[in-house]
Amino acid sequence: MSSLAPLLVLDLDGTIAETAGDLIGTLNMILAEEGLSPISLESGRTMVGAGARALIERGFAAGGAPLNAEKLEALFHKFLAIYEDRIAQESHLYDGLQASLERFVDAGWRLAVCTNKIESASVKLLEALGVARMFAAICGQDTHIHEGKPISKPDARALLMTIALAGGDPATTVMVGDSKTDILTAQNARIPVVAVDFGYTDVHVSAFNPDVVISHFDDLWDAVAKITNSRANPAA
Repeated sequence: MSSLAPLLVLDLDGTIAETAGDLIGTLNMILAEEGLSPISLESGRTMVGAGARALIERGFAAGGAPLNAEKLEALFHKFLAIYEDRIAQESHLYDGLQASLERFVDAGWRLAVCTNKIESASVKLLEALGVARMFAAICGQDTHIHEGKPISKPDARALLMTIALAGGDPATTVMVGDSKTDILTAQNARIPVVAVDFGYTDVHVSAFNPDVVISHFDDLWDAVAKITNSRANPAA
């Protein structure tokens, strides 16, 4: 049995916090400068979650506009500057999140973040929302590099390297996310996963076979207990 504290690893956008307003607002500023139509918040919610580059690409695709790699890279840096300037104008923690995480901390769990958002923006957002101090590691899509290339979800290494950085053990780690990407990441790493059904996905998370689905953070403690009990009694 591991002597390390159990670890809860959470996605950020759509899991810890409702961030679509600031992300889509930033995207729309970019699109406006390019003469493209804005994206509604409702349709934009399904574009969020794979990182800023993917969000820009999806915004341009929705407008039927070409976007080469060089232009994408330039717009990516512009996006980051705009976004970090308005990091939490509209973003907020999901109801029950902080109290739920405090319960885990009080019970001896460690916490970490594994997101496809850039690390600096992730830290800045969590600081603005008042919860950065709770996490032993905050890892973004540019935190882990292999052979000069960033490692991001759904690559299992993104999660496994976050676990290592947070001082956890895969055998006592549980992932929490809101999307197919998060669920696949956990499955690729052979880590059990709790899916929240209020985040950013156009297909209900149950379609991707997470271990448990919850609709409110008040239910997270029991969901994780179900997983840990199953681990302890695999034949039960």
